[in-house]
Amino acid sequence: MGKNYYNILGINSEASDDEIKKAYRKMALKFHPDKNKEPNAEEKFKEIAEAYEVLSDPKKRSIYDQYGEEGLKAGGASTGGPGNTFHYTFHGDPHATFASFFGGSSPFDIFFGTQGRTSRMANGFGHEDMDIDDDDDDHDPFNEFNHFGFNGMNGFNRRHPDSLHTRRKVQDPPVIHELRVSLEEIYHGCTKRMKITRRRLNPDGRTTRMEDKILNVVIKRGWKEGTKITFPREGDETATNIPADIVFILKDKPHLHFKRDGSNVVYVAKITLREALCGCTVNIPTIDGRVIPLPCNDVIKPGTVKRLRGEGLPFPKTPNQRGDYIVEFHIKFPDKMPPTTKEILKQHLPIS
Repeated sequence: MGKNYYNILGINSEASDDEIKKAYRKMALKFHPDKNKEPNAEEKFKEIAEAYEVLSDPKKRSIYDQYGEEGLKAGGASTGGPGNTFHYTFHGDPHATFASFFGGSSPFDIFFGTQGRTSRMANGFGHEDMDIDDDDDDHDPFNEFNHFGFNGMNGFNRRHPDSLHTRRKVQDPPVIHELRVSLEEIYHGCTKRMKITRRRLNPDGRTTRMEDKILNVVIKRGWKEGTKITFPREGDETATNIPADIVFILKDKPHLHFKRDGSNVVYVAKITLREALCGCTVNIPTIDGRVIPLPCNDVIKPGTVKRLRGEGLPFPKTPNQRGDYIVEFHIKFPDKMPPTTKEILKQHLPIS
């Protein structure tokens, strides 16, 4: 599956560039090894830097969203003509990423050094943009001010309701639903109407009500199992939270006749031993209701596979093109055979 860079930064996949910057700033300060002495802080600090390097770069982020970490690093996404493939490798120095972002290698320079203050303003970040978790004093970078006799920024108490550092709403984790679809629905594309019941905030800003809503899940032709369809902020809403995203993950329904292999469709044709040895024409049913006659003039051995080009499922990104139809053979052997038939076969079949 690879790393989930969005989870590492604590954001969702729809996050804006500013939200990515804010998330990196908060997480990098929290896990900087100079400040955080937990055993895994260095490794976490490195993961945070790598996640930011990918998600802050539109090209890397686009490839990651399509192919995940493995596709990003293995060069699974073409960036141009034939043989022109994009490869990404993290440089391995999270402190360099930190210094580039903040303008200094020490987290304390950010708050007390001229260079750090200049860098923060250049990036468009003031103190009011800092996301602070009031329950995590041990990892709060602004605690450094307490050593100098301040109760908070600009003399404000951090826990005063009028302070710049009152708690911000945090979005709930995504609500995941498995959505089963048939191969016919994947072949043609469809729209599924999914009813959800969620809590909504009343106009008074405090009380809530239960509300039903129909979500129209548009499934495009050829979409693969595991494809995620996200409805931002459609979850429960209260006075203290940001509603969760509702996420549907496609799951293939078992089919009576076919099975799926990516964009290919696999069909198992059952033939007799006579047909396997003497030849036959097999009528192959397709997902769209057609029947394709498949001549088999050669001996069909166990493991023989026939391929019908372009008769499979549409490709997700180019639905006007399709994968292949793969025909596998199951040879039905007789349970019994008369002695005379055995003698005839012994005389005519090769020994090896």
